[in-house]
Amino acid sequence: STYATAWAQAGRDIPNIGTTHADYFHDAIPCTAEMSRAEVEGNYEKETGRVIVRCFKEIDPVHTPGVLVRNHGPFAWGRDAADAVHNAVVLEQVAKMAYLSYQINPALTMNPLLVEKHFNRKHGPNAYYGQKK
Repeated sequence: STYATAWAQAGRDIPNIGTTHADYFHDAIPCTAEMSRAEVEGNYEKETGRVIVRCFKEIDPVHTPGVLVRNHGPFAWGRDAADAVHNAVVLEQVAKMAYLSYQINPALTMNPLLVEKHFNRKHGPNAYYGQKK
């Protein structure tokens, strides 16, 4: 996960600036806060999980099935193992596209209506696009 890890090491969320991102992740893919000394020196793996949980305090993890752990790398999940792997692959591809897009246009943004359209057509109450689950 070269590109997703680069975003994590930079401590940056991956903004939702493209339709592929919006098809899978409703919001920006968040980057957690930096871990404290106590978290790093304590039960590191458990504290990493807690940092992720805190990051999703106000984010629906079903609608944003991935996170960047600052200075570490990406984590992804899904309905089952295959879905989690798929989301991890999409997260890496989205990270790469965002990186390249910002090289071309650093002021890039995306119309919120387009984000809603792409996310809801696959995941909303009246979803109609993509494979049947």
